[in-house]
Amino acid sequence: MILYEQYQEYRQIFTDGRSFSANLQPEPDRNPTWWGYSVGKWDGDAFVVEMTGFDDRTWLDDRGHPHSDAMRVTERFRRVTFGTLEIEFTFDDPKTYARPFTVKVPFEWMPEQELIEHVCENEKDQPHLVGK
Repeated sequence: MILYEQYQEYRQIFTDGRSFSANLQPEPDRNPTWWGYSVGKWDGDAFVVEMTGFDDRTWLDDRGHPHSDAMRVTERFRRVTFGTLEIEFTFDDPKTYARPFTVKVPFEWMPEQELIEHVCENEKDQPHLVGK
């Protein structure tokens, strides 16, 4: 399960060995969702998550880069150092982009921090999202 502080949302990642074809509804019959459907497994020191079944009304990022309902995403979560988590995102959407592309994003561990409420009221909570 991944909790998103900013959106007060969650994403469920199945880790029980299921695959999209065997344990989730077949793609043509699957209802698309904002966060898609996720299954994950360990590959050495990386946790690999495959995602599909996205609603095509969402964006890839805050800049509004589009995607289609055919998009598949692979995430590779890796602990680079004690305090750094790196997630490598590979986007494969043949209806929207000429070829797959990959982006690596580092995240810093912030001990003794709590999830805070996110209220979209002129972004007044923004100063509280910065670590000490």
